[in-house]
Amino acid sequence: MKTLEMISLDIGAKIRAIRNRKKITISQMCEGTGLSKGFISNVENNNTSPSINTLSTIAKFLDVPLPYLLLEKKQHMRVVRKEARTNSSFNDLKIEHLASKGGLRTMIVEFPPGSSIGEPHSHEGEECHLVLEGKILAEQGEDSFIVEEGDSFSWNASVPHYVKNIGDSKAVVFISIYSETELIDVL
Repeated sequence: MKTLEMISLDIGAKIRAIRNRKKITISQMCEGTGLSKGFISNVENNNTSPSINTLSTIAKFLDVPLPYLLLEKKQHMRVVRKEARTNSSFNDLKIEHLASKGGLRTMIVEFPPGSSIGEPHSHEGEECHLVLEGKILAEQGEDSFIVEEGDSFSWNASVPHYVKNIGDSKAVVFISIYSETELIDVL
C-alpha cells in the first residue's frame, strides 16, 4: 500500500514544473500563497509532505485542480501518436488500436464487404459503436438494426452480439469497450 509520502515524491517536481512553465518565481509564489521560501523549496525538493490544505492553497495559486497534483505518473494523460498505434486483425477485419485507460479500450475496425466478427459472441463489459463509413448489420439477442455512416449503437456485451458489413464497400466503425476487469482480446 502506498503512503501519502510515497505518492508525494512526484508532487514537488510537479509543482516546480507548473511554476516554471507559468514563469512564476518562488518569491511570487510566497507572496500569493503566504508560504515561506524555505517551505516552498522543501516542498519542491520533496523534503516535506505538505498537508492537503497547503496543497489546496498551492493548487489554487497555480490555477490547477488539486486532484492533478495528487495524480501518480501512470495516471496522467497518455498520448498515442498515429504512427505509434498498434494494429491487429481478426477474421478479415483490420483493427487499429487507438488508446486504452484502465478498463476502457478504443479502436477503429475496418470491415471489408461481407465480413463479420464471426459467430455471435459475448464477453464482459459495455460497448459503444459509431459507424464512420459504410453500412452494417448490428444484432444482439432479438434486436437487429441496419446502421450507416453517422449512426451509433451500444450494448451490454454480456449478451451475444454480431456485426457484419452488408454494404458493397468497406465499413469503418469506431468501437469503445469498457470492462471493470482487464479485457482479453475480444476482437
